[in-house]
Parts: sequence; structure tokens; C-alpha cells
Amino acid sequence: MLSQKTRYTIRALQHLSDTWQQGPVRLDAIAEAQNIPRKFLTVILSEMVREGLVISHRGREGGYELALSPLDIRYGDIIRLTRGSLALVPCAARNAHEHCTNCLPEAECRLRGLMLTLRDEMADMLDKVSLADPITLVPPFEGTEVE
Repeated sequence: MLSQKTRYTIRALQHLSDTWQQGPVRLDAIAEAQNIPRKFLTVILSEMVREGLVISHRGREGGYELALSPLDIRYGDIIRLTRGSLALVPCAARNAHEHCTNCLPEAECRLRGLMLTLRDEMADMLDKVSLADPITLVPPFEGTEVE
């Protein structure tokens, strides 16, 4: 499951992608439009500046904008930067592999094989989709509220 931080980061970067040609966007505008707490957004955007995905402009006309074209920012990269891995379990991570606690030895664990396959399929898809790609909106499931 994606952390709240990862979801906020994706929404903030999507907002900057939507306004990419318009110049810097003020933090308050992003926070309000994306319903992200201002303090949390400050931390997120500072991290994205350090990672080279966002540029920060100071001053009265300042704000934030993408450092790269939305075409060059993939969802897989965003998730890896904020979460560390695309894997649902530590033993299925390709770059941040860890042995699972309270589990079978990896050579005997069938769940690990399933999770590796899932991780590879998810990585393949997320590494193909950029911030510039249109994302189809899906209506909520019956009985659930829209956030």
C-alpha cells in the first residue's frame, strides 16, 4: 500500500505537471488544490528539490515548478524516491532487498515468487507511465465516499 507521503507527493507533482507551462506555483495554491497539509507539503517539496525533480523559486513571484518535463518523470521513480521500493514485501524488493521476519527461508517461500512477479509487472507498468500521460478517472466503488 502506498504511504500517505507517497500519495501526497504524487498529487503535488501531478499539480505541478498540470501547470508546467505556467511558471512557478505557490505552495499555498498546491496545498489548497490538492488538500495537502502545508507543513507536510513543504517537507515533500524540499525532498523533491533535493532529488532534482522540482525547482524552488524564492521571492514574491516564487513558488515551485518541475525541474524536468512531465514526460521525463515516471510514476515508478516517484514511488521509489518516496517509498524506497515498489515491492509489497521486503524480500521482493530488487534494490532494497531484505529478508522477511517470521517467514520461511526464501528458497521455500511461494509467496515470495508471487510477490516478485507482481513487483516486476507493477514496475513495468509504472515505469512506462509519466506525469504527462493522461490518467483515466475511475468512479468510486459503490458504498464508498469520494475523498
